[in-house]
Amino acid sequence: MTASRTPGDSFAPPSTPSSRWRTALWQLLGLLVILGLWWLVTDILKVYPPYVFPSPHAVWTEVAYGLWGTGPQDGKLLAAIAGSLRRVLTGYAAAVVLGGLVGLLMGAWPPVRSALGAYLTGIQSVPSIAFVPFAILFLGLNERAVLFVVILEGFIPVALAVSGALLNVPPALRIAGRTLGARGPALTWRVLLPAAVPSVLTGLRTAWSFAWRALVGGELLIAGSKSLGEQLEVGRNTANVALVLATIIIIGVIGGVFDLLLRTVEARVRRDYGLEVTQ
Repeated sequence: MTASRTPGDSFAPPSTPSSRWRTALWQLLGLLVILGLWWLVTDILKVYPPYVFPSPHAVWTEVAYGLWGTGPQDGKLLAAIAGSLRRVLTGYAAAVVLGGLVGLLMGAWPPVRSALGAYLTGIQSVPSIAFVPFAILFLGLNERAVLFVVILEGFIPVALAVSGALLNVPPALRIAGRTLGARGPALTWRVLLPAAVPSVLTGLRTAWSFAWRALVGGELLIAGSKSLGEQLEVGRNTANVALVLATIIIIGVIGGVFDLLLRTVEARVRRDYGLEVTQ
């Protein structure tokens, strides 16, 4: 049986070694094409001046200085990555715990779901950047404001995913659990929640994406020390487009790596639950 997939799942890890190698080769080819076009526009055709659109070599130089340079100003990108990862992992962990608890309550008790579901869906539609001014006024211009935005953006997808996953558990499992004597919290904990794990993992992946984007937006406006958002702001203030592009690439790579890890776990769980066909 093959279950329905969420948008974007066509980029999920392939299931067989041959298909994984084939996908990796195509991805490498795509990267080479992008770099080739970039090099053609900046170094050969010189469509834009370097201070407007730098070459791949200039951006790579910023990456190298920022990650493993030895000068007094070097290594700042590495410190920024460490600071941003610390914030997002802290906020994401809090969002998963808080969202999981609220999702369980919503899935187990219809009145809670009726009272909160529509509001959470409405809040989720608000861009994370809109909450930054409120966070600054409420918590101050500090790291707590960034964490507030990250937790808020990560908590809602987890709560909705857990609630929805519990509701979508096949009725036959509920009936079987009740027949075996499970009632109330025991039915939720021992029967419904294990059956809902694949859908919950999809919600955790969505929450990571929301939390990562919220982190960068918050850091950019609040300009927290040792953060990727701070590096974007430094690049803008010094007209260093190469640093801005280097930081954007690093943000994309980190976000993609974590998403791939979560997709791999999700795919493994789906196979274990018999929701994927291994070719």
